[in-house]
Order: sequence, then C-alpha cells, then structure tokens
Amino acid sequence: MNTPVDVPHIRNITVSGRIGSGQTTLANGLAEKLGWELLEGGALFEKIHNELKLTEIQVGDRPDDLDLQYEEKVKNILKNDSHMIIQSHLAGFDAQGIEGVFKILLICEEDGADKPEIRIDRLVNRKGISVDEAKKEVIERETANLVKWRRLYSPDNSEWVNWDSKYYDLVINTYRNNQEAALGLALDGIKYQSS
Repeated sequence: MNTPVDVPHIRNITVSGRIGSGQTTLANGLAEKLGWELLEGGALFEKIHNELKLTEIQVGDRPDDLDLQYEEKVKNILKNDSHMIIQSHLAGFDAQGIEGVFKILLICEEDGADKPEIRIDRLVNRKGISVDEAKKEVIERETANLVKWRRLYSPDNSEWVNWDSKYYDLVINTYRNNQEAALGLALDGIKYQSS
C-alpha cells in the first residue's frame, strides 16, 4: 500500500449512497489514490449474512444488535483512527458530529428523480447476476434496510432516509458523472493536491 496522503483537516472519509450508486467504485478509487485503508461495510454484512444463513434481502431477519454493534464500531473507527475510508450505507449518518470526517453521498438521479433502472443495470454488470436478482437487491433490500433503520435510528420519522443530503459534505450524481469524473469531484471536494 502507498504511504498515506495527509489531507488537511480530514482524518477519515465516508462514502455512502443507495445500492448501485457507485459507492464501492469510488471508495476503492479514493483508497488507491490516497493510500488509505478501506473498510467496506457491504463485505462485512455479506459475511454476517452467510454465517446466519440469510440472503442479502433478509435484512429484517438479521438481529438488531448486529446492526447496532456494527454502527458503533464504525463510529469508534471514525473517532479514533485516521486515513480510513469507510464505505457503507450509514457511514455518513454515523459520522454526524465527529470532527475530521468528510462525508460523501453518491446519488443516481435525473432532475431530482432516482434512476433505479440504472442502478439495477450496474449491479447486473458488476456482479454478473440476472436483472430479477438485481431488482430484488436494489428494491427489496433497500426497502428492508429502510424499514429496519427507521425503526432503529429514527422511529419518529417515517420519511427518514439515509441518503438525505443534509448529512453530507459533498453529493456526487453518478447518473451524470462516470467513475473517473466522480473520483475527480471527490478529490476536488477534499482539496486533494497531487504531489
């Protein structure tokens, strides 16, 4: 791994977004460019689901304490570690009030409307799965996540979403920006200076 690049006033970066918005690609690009360690939330939860013999869609069957423990672990990393890129749906939300964390949100929208068909197509291409499998992941899993997270983190707000731009320092629309452009916008956002 490269020597970590110091970024003034930023100790850690979070990358969040809806399923298929390009989080993994951007987080990997930032980790490579900055020489920072990457913690990929999806990979961890996939391991947990495999151990529990659950599919990715069976979010509601995953014990709540696993979610709460994971989110506390993310918060502790963000508070105590440096040169970390945390890629997970809730990382930006978890980082609220923690100094030195730059929070990036990826969306895939046209004129303010989500483009689920694009996100589904991306999963088909990235994972080599069928359109029906990708639809389940994008639509059913995202809905199940929201039901669980609203109950755990915002029980009094039935409209709460983790992709609310108020939680983030930078919003990048991957409908309009390919992966190279998105990485460039993220690097500009953190005021990265190449040496």
